[in-house]
Amino acid sequence: MRIEYGSKIIKTLRVKILDKPGYLGRLALTVGELGGMFGEIKTVHIGKDYKVRDLDVYFSTKEDVDRICETISSLDGIELVEIRDIVQEVHQNGKIEVVPRVQIESVDDLRLVYTPGVASICKLIQESPELARKYTTIPNNVAIVTNGTAILGLGDIGPVAGMPVMEGKALLFKMLSGINGYPILIDSKDPRVIIDTVKAIAPTFGAIKLEDIKAPECFEIEETLDKELDIPVTHDDQHGTAVVVLAALLNIAKYTFINLRDSTLGIIGLGAAGSGIQKLLTAYGIKKIYGTDLNPQMKDLFAARGGIPTDLKGIMDNAKIVIATTGCPKLITPDMVKKGQIILALSNPDPEIDPEDAMKAGALYAADGKAINNALAFPGLFKGALMANAKTINARMKIAAAQAIANHTLYGDLVPNILNVKVHEEVAKAVEEEAYKSGVAKV
Repeated sequence: MRIEYGSKIIKTLRVKILDKPGYLGRLALTVGELGGMFGEIKTVHIGKDYKVRDLDVYFSTKEDVDRICETISSLDGIELVEIRDIVQEVHQNGKIEVVPRVQIESVDDLRLVYTPGVASICKLIQESPELARKYTTIPNNVAIVTNGTAILGLGDIGPVAGMPVMEGKALLFKMLSGINGYPILIDSKDPRVIIDTVKAIAPTFGAIKLEDIKAPECFEIEETLDKELDIPVTHDDQHGTAVVVLAALLNIAKYTFINLRDSTLGIIGLGAAGSGIQKLLTAYGIKKIYGTDLNPQMKDLFAARGGIPTDLKGIMDNAKIVIATTGCPKLITPDMVKKGQIILALSNPDPEIDPEDAMKAGALYAADGKAINNALAFPGLFKGALMANAKTINARMKIAAAQAIANHTLYGDLVPNILNVKVHEEVAKAVEEEAYKSGVAKV
């Protein structure tokens, strides 16, 4: 599986390279000097005096693609054979499918799984609805619900255009935690329509994952559904991100010997991610949190939750830990950084300040959003809630998830490898245990 590093364009370049010292190195140096980054490199053919290789290259713009490819074509001993859009190839016909768990090889098999045999199971569930947990996939199904109003960094592109992202979430659910994730696209910006639609389809699922719904509508939708349904409802842009941020901060605190709960925190950008971070870090015990946003409504909501509204200067002057989720590259300039600050500039693909620039300006620790990926949180968080048959996913369960992520990080790293299935298993166990301890597990 290829992981995107933040650049927006990925192409596979098939090149024929003279098999002598220096030619591959010259190609690599040229791509690097022109701003490209390498992903996977694969040898596809070995000839008498040449090799054909497929190179995955990450570009920032379409102009960079043209410029780098033209330069490669001019190099001696190197022939650019083909340029392929590997992302489009991977997405052809979608990324997920429904597969059977039971094999049907005869008519007798069909009678067991369908009519007439299935009728007896239907009657059992009619008499004892709780048996649906035993005889159906419902307790392992999660709806991934979006209206497409806040897709990645693309904004309001609509639910259908957002489908590839929902398929990606479903793929990660299955691969990392064995959960059946079902994309649900709702073509409406009316919170009431979304609420009523989700309530109507909720019996199909063990949990609801709200995804890429813009603020402030996402707050009303989540709060209403969480209150009115007896299954977990979580807006991942808020809480999945917050869990991974807390995990990263727990590790940073360990590496830098700071007292996290006694530290003053500042959040720049109070949309879904910023709001979720405020809620979870408040629940964790951080008492003084400053926040700012261009939208006065977001600042009012932040204040209502106990935050201290201010401006950008107020945060940079007062906060020991600065977390930025604005989507505005270079918003934080080096002269704003105070000696000893911890800065997480989380916007992708371009952070509010480059971590190297922040460190040179005196930051004690700095990181960007490449590592803070909510896919580290949601598979195990939902799996644990489903295993416990939880009514909700509360703050204690999220904190347990963050602590499990932090505890399974290699020393010196910010967070673990996102593809480490063992980490997601440990997160699920911690969340399940906390669901029972906090009294939200249905027995």
